Amino acid sequence: RRAGMLTGLGLGLAAAFWTLAALLGLEGIFTLFPWAYGALKIGGALYLLWIAYATWRHARAPLGQAAGATRHTLMAGLIVNLGNPKSMLFAAAVIVVVFPQALSGAEIAFVALNHLVLEVLFYTLLAMVLGAPVARRRYLSLKPVLDRIAATLLAGLGLRLLLEK
Repeated sequence: RRAGMLTGLGLGLAAAFWTLAALLGLEGIFTLFPWAYGALKIGGALYLLWIAYATWRHARAPLGQAAGATRHTLMAGLIVNLGNPKSMLFAAAVIVVVFPQALSGAEIAFVALNHLVLEVLFYTLLAMVLGAPVARRRYLSLKPVLDRIAATLLAGLGLRLLLEK
């Protein structure tokens, strides 16, 4: 459960970052410097492909509780979401439509903090549910299949990011 919650915190921190960046006009920077967006896109795609490969390769491996394993889970969640330019584009598209452009600094901070809290609450709930003994046993029985499905989806997303113009 702890590892899932820390991964969720990493995902939430990155989502809040993208929200904050969208509110501060990062989309405009990517418009001015398309190479920066391209670099982020390629880096994110390669990272997704690496995760897909590792997930597929270890699909049959039993889950373990390696010492210090939770140390890297927050960073993994952070990197996954920071390396996903679609997260930034989604934040930019929603933020631009929902919120007025002239938000104060406090309002911008509140919106980003709200996004962080909602993301962390969602992933904490998910970790708690999947950490329950019954759900955990069921997941473990399906782990090889679910991991291969997840790896296929991640590889598809990575390839799509690499190939789309």
